[in-house]
Amino acid sequence: MAVVDKPTAQAPNSGGATLSLRSVRTKAFQITADLAVAALGIVIAALVRPAGPDALIGSALLLGAWALWMGRVRLYSSRFITRRADEIRRILDAGMMAAASVGVGAFAFDLDLDRFWLVAATGIGALGLTIEREAVRRRFATMRAHGKLRRRVLMIGDNSESQLLEKMFDEETWLGYDVVETIDPTRVGDPNELTTRVLQAAREANATGAVVAATAIETRHSNRLIRDLIDAGIHVELSSTLADIDPSRLTVRPLGRFPVVYVEPVQRSGWRAAAKRAFDFTLASTAVVCLAPVMAGIAVAIKRGSKGPVFFKQSRVGKDGEPFDVMKFRTMVPDAEEILAELQEANEGAGPLFKMKDDPRVTGVGAFLRKTSLDELPQLFNVMKGEMSLVGPRPALASEMSAWEADLYGRLRVKPGITGMWQVSGRSETSFEEYTRLDLYYVDNWSLVVDLTILARTIPAVLKSDGAY
Repeated sequence: MAVVDKPTAQAPNSGGATLSLRSVRTKAFQITADLAVAALGIVIAALVRPAGPDALIGSALLLGAWALWMGRVRLYSSRFITRRADEIRRILDAGMMAAASVGVGAFAFDLDLDRFWLVAATGIGALGLTIEREAVRRRFATMRAHGKLRRRVLMIGDNSESQLLEKMFDEETWLGYDVVETIDPTRVGDPNELTTRVLQAAREANATGAVVAATAIETRHSNRLIRDLIDAGIHVELSSTLADIDPSRLTVRPLGRFPVVYVEPVQRSGWRAAAKRAFDFTLASTAVVCLAPVMAGIAVAIKRGSKGPVFFKQSRVGKDGEPFDVMKFRTMVPDAEEILAELQEANEGAGPLFKMKDDPRVTGVGAFLRKTSLDELPQLFNVMKGEMSLVGPRPALASEMSAWEADLYGRLRVKPGITGMWQVSGRSETSFEEYTRLDLYYVDNWSLVVDLTILARTIPAVLKSDGAY
């Protein structure tokens, strides 16, 4: 029987050790900051409501429970808290388990602790931790944007998927990945040779991780390579080949001897559709009532600023391709549509979208309305009529559809929205490719929670006026 030599698994050299030391220091700082915030929550709660005769014991138990459960829910493992929503959920889980643990301990040892204090201390602590963690997240993002705290990784694969991954790492620096070398496994025929090549590259480049583009490597190579890299202390991540699918929809399960990813379907009908419609109508009608004085003032300003109607109506494409008239406050001169053909060469928009920062058709009042997004307020009536939703893809012109690729027609599966992924991600400053991707991401991953998140992000986006013109 032939004996196959296996490459010696060696971890990266001192560069990896330096990163590990930095990681330990960062983790120690995070733990200290978390416990300080949790302790502050306990003190604040005690000022509002005394903890009871056994306050010191209860406070120590609660702080210890916080420390235990924050570790148990993986709040100190970066791969589990990449997404902000996951981090917040784990904070809440840790808080509930900490409070429950103290409650059980108080019962078991007959401690006299005030229940309101326990709930308040846990709630204030969870809120404080969320705020503190957000500050740390932003600090890390800033440092990574300047080339610090980034993990040096190898890219295994040299095809379209690996190129998209590398482009993402370059553009989204907050992810913290720095690709130091790309290795094409198709140029290495023998699995032993591939493993040796990758381990040598990791040592020479001080890389502590490897990202494997699944579509760029054969199974017989990937299994062997991943096992050897893990044995050598290299952190390995394997792409799923799926782009823009929310991770919450993915479930890894065994299928025979293969681990497969099951993609949960998006449920847009039934009670979810009814809940979305009820939410849209309630919020839109309430907003119309509350903003009536503002809308009346805008109407007066438009009439005084230029001749023409207060409202501008334009045919747009709705759900399932059905046309409808979208309503806006008029921001341009009355013959704006006729002038448009003369301005096409000055178009600054992406793809078929027409955008122009210094559009001569925009009136003085209109410029202010566009900058503040107040021109969109009449679309609340479209929402009340059921033609639009508060959140959804941008309502497109029929003329734009001629430039759409087949995938983009998928955005017609849902109602267009006043705000959406595109609007809170830079609007006019976003490329057409990104505009397409964001719209389809929303359609493919819709949920009521996603709607609430986008609505929450809309407020700061409007206040910052990013890409609004």
